[in-house]
Amino acid sequence: MKRIPRISESEWQVMRVLWAEAPRTANEVVDALNHTTTWKPKTIKTLLNRLVKKRALGFDKKGRAYHYYPLVDEVECMKAENHSLLSRVYGGALKPMLANLLEDAELTPDEIEDLKHILDERGR
Repeated sequence: MKRIPRISESEWQVMRVLWAEAPRTANEVVDALNHTTTWKPKTIKTLLNRLVKKRALGFDKKGRAYHYYPLVDEVECMKAENHSLLSRVYGGALKPMLANLLEDAELTPDEIEDLKHILDERGR
């Protein structure tokens, strides 16, 4: 299995921009994040460079522009983050984590049915 790098909260925001559409130049990433953050362009470029060093992003240089693209899959990163949270906070115990999440969640009847279906399928 491919090693998934640890991604910080800020880096997740950058990755989401590139998972939504890639490749993108640094300036396009800056423009996309201007709508949701107050970060300066230099901060965003620093985050891009960190993600390249972590091998979460790759890039192609075309002229003077760098075109960034994800090297890791969004779903795989989410799974890795789930495993990390489960291990760090709950000592690997899934039941207390699910109980805490479901206790605070406001679920629709359809969502509850979907969850029941998932559990029924897992129990087979």
